Amino acid sequence: MIRREVPVEDAIGLALAHDMTRIVPGEFKGRQFKRGHVVREEDIPVLLDMGKRHLYILELEPGELHEDDAAVRMAQAIAGDGVELSEVSEGKVILRAKRDGMLWVDARRVTAMNTIDEISIATKRPFQHVSRGTSLAAVRPIPLVIAEDKVRAVEVIASQAQKRAVIDVLPYQPQKVRIVTTGSEILHGRVEDKFGPVLRAKLARYGIQDVHQVFVGDERDRIADAIVEACEQGATLVLVTGGMSVDPDDRSPGAIRDAATEVVTYGTPMLPGSMLMLAYRNDTAIFGLPGAVIYDPITSFDRLLPRVLTGLRVRKRDIAVLGVGGWLNA
Repeated sequence: MIRREVPVEDAIGLALAHDMTRIVPGEFKGRQFKRGHVVREEDIPVLLDMGKRHLYILELEPGELHEDDAAVRMAQAIAGDGVELSEVSEGKVILRAKRDGMLWVDARRVTAMNTIDEISIATKRPFQHVSRGTSLAAVRPIPLVIAEDKVRAVEVIASQAQKRAVIDVLPYQPQKVRIVTTGSEILHGRVEDKFGPVLRAKLARYGIQDVHQVFVGDERDRIADAIVEACEQGATLVLVTGGMSVDPDDRSPGAIRDAATEVVTYGTPMLPGSMLMLAYRNDTAIFGLPGAVIYDPITSFDRLLPRVLTGLRVRKRDIAVLGVGGWLNA
């Protein structure tokens, strides 16, 4: 890279080598001049107000990339089908959701990319619900000019054979949800059911309308039978509400074990919602939901639900790592 300093007053007719940011405290912070802008006489006072006394004129040597070109190449390498790219600005490209769904981030590959000197890829927390247009990640090189080999290394990591892109938005699969509500006090009308309305509202945010609820009381075999029947009738997701504590009258965990072909976990390293249970009967996910789901806006259930709705199979390790940052409402 050859870089020459030119006094601002002598820069008329020269093209800017990079975006230039203007900051007016409390009013404005953003790009004032875009890369390639040809300096005009009327720009001189603005540049001086920005504190610019000299401008840089760059001449790239073989094997070098301008920050804008590097950012675009890296963003294109890591973005999946559910992602769209912003226009490059100040050496940075923003990745945004092209559709509603769950944010997928290949943490291993992003980490490997960020170990390359002068590379910066910052993402939002993965496995969360995102709406179309939501910003997902930002990609940029640190210097104004970067060695092309470093960008190529990012592209090589991105191209490693994997099922999914480095960053993507996974769509939700069609769902048929069945709520199995336990508790003799609810079955006999002594206490009003609180779970049903809360769960219907949560599921509606994901566009799920096919929701049916049954009330089964406290008997372990009746709860298990209701789960099995829901699965046999084509349910993709079964939500068992209530009876998830260690109280001897709480039979839901045992009933879920009876109905399931695989128990992933009973208990999570997250608060609220530590008493949540997750199991599967073949491909149907079964959640045992503790009372926290009624009262707290974000629980362990909300952290795991998007994965299940995309069809990702949740494993014990997937839940174990959520303990770091698992105090959700602290």
